Amino acid sequence: MRALDIIEKKKQGLVHTKEEIDFFINGYMNGQIEDYQMSSWLMAVCFQGLNFDETAYLTESFINSGDKLDFSDFGVHVADKHSTGGVGDKVTLVLIPLLASLGVACAKLSGRGLGMTGGTIDKLESIPGFNCMLSEDKFKEQIRKINAAISAQTPNLVPADGKIYALRDVTATVDNMSLICASVVSKKIASGADIIVLDVKYGSGAFIKTREEALELADLMIKTGAKLNRKIDAVISSMDQPLGNCIGNSLEVIEAIEFLKGNMAPDLYDITLEIASRTLMLANLAADFDDAKNLVDDAINSGRALDKLTEIIEAQGGNKNVTDDYSIFNIGKNKFELKAQFGAYIKKLDALEIAHACKLLGAGRDKKSDKIDFGAGCVLNFKVGDKVSKDDILLTLYYSDNVSKERLSEAIDHVNNAYKFSIEKIDKQRVV
Repeated sequence: MRALDIIEKKKQGLVHTKEEIDFFINGYMNGQIEDYQMSSWLMAVCFQGLNFDETAYLTESFINSGDKLDFSDFGVHVADKHSTGGVGDKVTLVLIPLLASLGVACAKLSGRGLGMTGGTIDKLESIPGFNCMLSEDKFKEQIRKINAAISAQTPNLVPADGKIYALRDVTATVDNMSLICASVVSKKIASGADIIVLDVKYGSGAFIKTREEALELADLMIKTGAKLNRKIDAVISSMDQPLGNCIGNSLEVIEAIEFLKGNMAPDLYDITLEIASRTLMLANLAADFDDAKNLVDDAINSGRALDKLTEIIEAQGGNKNVTDDYSIFNIGKNKFELKAQFGAYIKKLDALEIAHACKLLGAGRDKKSDKIDFGAGCVLNFKVGDKVSKDDILLTLYYSDNVSKERLSEAIDHVNNAYKFSIEKIDKQRVV
């Protein structure tokens, strides 16, 4: 078997066998297949596609390239969730302590942000002292002890995906359904959870732009999971406007804490409730959606969910006082307030424009080596469908002294471009 023959086969649109895919992935990992050969094959895949069986074979090959976490000795369901990413997406920060407080063991492996604002790991690292680099043993031990742990993915889990994704990122081969599916599903299965709920986002602030594409990807991931003997559920959600009211690492952690205190943005509550309810039903802890909703609301209103977040922070070395004292966070000391020029209804609030503004202020990164400013970001006071009056503050940008006048000016242009208004009443958007 030769790499050249496999590349040629896909270039012609022919179907790979499992053995061919395993040979190609294993060869790349042991150095027998070069970057340029893998790049050529990835581009052929983008043009010719992979069928369902090929997608499952690739997913399985990714899984088998490294370690696999095993929670079978726990004697309980272990849950994980994954979001395809979006602007202001802090669902993990509220969902994991919420589910853990209700008796669901949560094993959450998360990533850092790239391109827009920070990922879950960046957000958690804005909490002074918080350790996201847990060993596999420590990860499992903490879940046994307090029902939850949130950690960065270790290099030993699906290393083939990590190596190939780095190549996809610089060869314009990211946007292929099968490659996305294999990347996501392999990580979730290797992480060991037996309950997996995916949040597949679409819209201006998401990688996937249309609802139809989101449905197609969700369907492929569910079916791939089933072929590999893992049940996966999925939620489709809109990312045309930012999720919640805060964008930026420290600001989003503060919003998550406020959520667990009962002060929640409606859209963030809706998507959290949807994912939490599905998880509780899959774990046989709720009979139906109404039962799950009652459990979720009680966990928040009683303070148990917030207590669990405090417990997670303390267990992972963070300053647990952040749940009561937000001055511990390093929020940008400078701010710019964008005011409404006239009275109207907000017709559009473009998530991508808001993300660009926050990234310019330091809340996101262009490459993995970039340093994030945890305190940079913005707070939205109104969302689509809200009515504003002249001089109402639409949003506030937060930034540090090292942001140049040019970058600030460009960020202000982006937030101005994010808004479109109407004199006629606009219906509020449903996120799920």
